Amino acid sequence: MKKILLINFLIFCQLSFLKAQDLGWQQRVEYEMEIDFDVNIHQFDGNQKLTYYNNSPDTLKRVFYHLFFNAFQPGSMMDVRSRTIKDPDPRVRDRILHLKENEIGFQKISSLKQDGKDLNYKVVGTILEVELDKPLLPGKRSVFKMEFKGQVPKQIRRSGRDNKEGIAYTMTQWFPKMAEYDYEGWHANPYIGREFHGVWGDFDVKITIDENFTIGGSGYLQNGDKIGHGYNGIQDKLPGKNGKHTWHFVAPNVHDFAWAADPDYRHTILKMEDGPELHFFYQADTLVENWERLPEYTKKHFELAGSLYGKYPYKQYSVIQGGDGGMEYAMCTMITGHRKLPSLVGVTVHEAMHSWFQHIFAFNETKYAWMDEGFTSYASNIIEDKLFNENKFYPHYGSFSSYKRLVDMEMQEPLTTHSDFYTRNGIYGVSSYSKGALFLSQMEYIIGKSTFDKAMLRFYNEWKFKHPKPIDLLRIFEKESEIELNWYLEQWIGTTNTIDYGLKSVESEGNGTAIVLERVGNMPMPVDVYVEYTDGKIERFNIPLRIMRGVKQEEFNGISNKQLESWPWTYPEYKFTLEVSPDKIKTIEIDMSMRMADIDRSNNYYPEKENPVTFPYIGK
Repeated sequence: MKKILLINFLIFCQLSFLKAQDLGWQQRVEYEMEIDFDVNIHQFDGNQKLTYYNNSPDTLKRVFYHLFFNAFQPGSMMDVRSRTIKDPDPRVRDRILHLKENEIGFQKISSLKQDGKDLNYKVVGTILEVELDKPLLPGKRSVFKMEFKGQVPKQIRRSGRDNKEGIAYTMTQWFPKMAEYDYEGWHANPYIGREFHGVWGDFDVKITIDENFTIGGSGYLQNGDKIGHGYNGIQDKLPGKNGKHTWHFVAPNVHDFAWAADPDYRHTILKMEDGPELHFFYQADTLVENWERLPEYTKKHFELAGSLYGKYPYKQYSVIQGGDGGMEYAMCTMITGHRKLPSLVGVTVHEAMHSWFQHIFAFNETKYAWMDEGFTSYASNIIEDKLFNENKFYPHYGSFSSYKRLVDMEMQEPLTTHSDFYTRNGIYGVSSYSKGALFLSQMEYIIGKSTFDKAMLRFYNEWKFKHPKPIDLLRIFEKESEIELNWYLEQWIGTTNTIDYGLKSVESEGNGTAIVLERVGNMPMPVDVYVEYTDGKIERFNIPLRIMRGVKQEEFNGISNKQLESWPWTYPEYKFTLEVSPDKIKTIEIDMSMRMADIDRSNNYYPEKENPVTFPYIGK
């Protein structure tokens, strides 16, 4: 009987554990906010009603809010980090340290209630720690009501007032925002200038501000007929009440809300036939002709991105002059505007592409910046190439070059590094953007382009609005290709191992030619070997890794695969033979497509080249 009870107890524990590990749940929020903004002192009073749904299997005894504006105060973690890191962001450096009292940012909480009961809370830098009056049980919800005051900091990083281009307000990370809680627990990371993680929900926001200011941002304006300012076909600025307008925005199923305001904005709209309504907010001062051309490129971007990565699900997207460079937000982006056309289009494409990899998938950017920034860079490389008709054979060469420089400097850190903990900003940038982009470029190489394209659309359809993790993406690639890929994720993301394959020897053997390859680098990869014969014919030989338990199906640049036996990765060498003599062979090259991030291509050629080309041979 004791054994039976023990077995039943263990089974119960196992089932409970599996239930707790069920990742099919995610928290949900509903925000209702009213803001009264005083442009004379750059402050605002806010009322927030937050309905929080605990869809987790856990009982919550406390919650956390982000208070991002508190980062813009002397002595904050962002300030100290920027002044002590070896390569500070030039936009920040010691600027926070020198902010005056009326230039700092803050979010001060006046009151906070849970279901009508006052709560105890403590402000710790950019985090509000809240003890609940009553534990929030699984499957239940609570309504939190908050009164708060904010001061907009002088523009330094992303958020702020009076930026270098003269934009009055860039209102990002501007409200007390509930931190994300998922199967790993709370993600109450202090804000020190890196990435974000948020809870899906609906926003209903009313902003009362001077009637001369035009607002663009997240959500759909509900009362454009009473506002004007370019909305509802009304270009005039309609008069408000007592010199102010109350702008009413609704943003469904997003995890953030951002806006910008300026009295000199020009507001134009381009309506797509089968896509979102595109809004543009900019000052008509310098380089305005580039802003006038931007809509046509933005439209083409949304068409291309929709066909390659899934249809944009919202009815609107806004490109807004503001901020300090470029940063994505829900249904909009803030970018600096004094740019030449290629730069203006480039930053718009990159930030708009984030609408997929951050605001539709909502990767945890703090942990997986390489998925957000890297995948966005990968897609942007392709789309910009198409927009400007550059027709590059390998559009990710810039990403590879940046990664190669990092390897040469021996400064790599694993992509598993938390965004805030990279030892240098430069290492974070190259790792997240460039090495992250190469993750997808190499995946295309491993499983084949057509399979890769299908997998990307399948990933969109199965994982949009669900906070996918690396393993979720990997499983889609595995299911679509029928290839085992865990080795690739572990090596490329979890280590700093590099790839280097070489042609060790090409020698006559009987009536044929023996080719010996060697693995020089520590990271194993499947290998494509291209052979061009003296009669002009080209063949490609694909050597999969044995641990792949499958092979790719791909015709690349008109050259189909010839499948060879798999290569056990512990073997330092691999030999195969051709049924022709060496004098019939013109050239041999490892990975002519350049999709494999081989850090030394000098050993990829036969015959050897004194100055091997860094760009690939296009083929015939």
